[in-house]
Amino acid sequence: MYKELNTSTRILMGPGPSDAHPRVLKAMSTPLIGHLDPEFVTIMDEVKTMVQETFITKNHLTFVVSAPGSAGMETCLVNLLEPGDEAIICINGVFGGRMADIAERCGATVHKIEKEWGTVVSPEDIKKALDKCPKPKLVALVHAETSTGALQPLKEISDLVHNAGGLLMVDAVTSYCGMELQVDDWDIDAIYTGTQKCLSAPPGLSPVSFSDRAVKALENRKTKVQSWFLDLSLVKNYWGGAKRAYHHTAPVSSVYALRESLRIVLEEGLENRWKRHQEVHHVLKTKLESLGFRYLVEEQYRLPNLNSVFLPEGNDEALIRSKLLNDYNIEVGGGLGAFAGKIWRIGIMGESCTLNHVNMLISALEDIKEFKN
Repeated sequence: MYKELNTSTRILMGPGPSDAHPRVLKAMSTPLIGHLDPEFVTIMDEVKTMVQETFITKNHLTFVVSAPGSAGMETCLVNLLEPGDEAIICINGVFGGRMADIAERCGATVHKIEKEWGTVVSPEDIKKALDKCPKPKLVALVHAETSTGALQPLKEISDLVHNAGGLLMVDAVTSYCGMELQVDDWDIDAIYTGTQKCLSAPPGLSPVSFSDRAVKALENRKTKVQSWFLDLSLVKNYWGGAKRAYHHTAPVSSVYALRESLRIVLEEGLENRWKRHQEVHHVLKTKLESLGFRYLVEEQYRLPNLNSVFLPEGNDEALIRSKLLNDYNIEVGGGLGAFAGKIWRIGIMGESCTLNHVNMLISALEDIKEFKN
């Protein structure tokens, strides 16, 4: 006989998910209604408007994919790329590599800008790529690379991409609602994010937004989008057509949670929220460095909300991480790819971005006898 579900209460300070506000958890317990119920359609409209506000965009084609951030990535690529298109994909971590993989599966000719993990792509890198591929259909970058903690500047690159006639696609999974992100001002054509990081909602949904340029590219496709579920020409009428058309059964409880988390963000104010993440990061940085941790990323390109650090010499990173989880209920993330076993990824995102979280982590480290500072 299976027992009643009773999970441990964790303090989530990894690369995601982050802690959820009690209001968000309460919203998930709201009674279910149908996914075409007029009340739910109103909720969808409210969510769409709040996503536009938090992306800082007036893009009409803004909605939420009923799947996690990787599906948001795939939504952008499968709709904007066709066989034979040329795309420039910037790779400086795991998720740039994933974008390149999907673009190749779309049949595109992919020109890769490959940078050392922990660094960023410069305008000069883009210029060199445009010399080899002067008319790309799309250029894709990761704004906040979760695997390394690197923050990618976008504005100057956006100008270069559009001067070449290309579309700019951005991964904002880790930056959304935690640091400055200006979709319209930075002229981003396609953007996707997740709900489980600085937004502090449960994982499983992916807000996306597309510019008029991107919509025109979609309308001018010569081939069918390779994914029925992610085809914007079909799903857009569920999220905003003159008459709502059934497309799929939305995850109603998750949408409730997203609505509440967006309300919390807007109550705090985006600029206040960005400032909070910076301020808590500076406290965490000072305390970590006093214990002998070293940052992977150069300071000017460092994410405030995802801190990638090398442990002091002589520490077994997996052992210390395990003790934090099992003895103190604190989750931090290990490294990915080339940094597996070498770094930690410490998240201070959304509801997990408080001085209490920082102090609990530092106190736990100081209490672990196996930790050497």
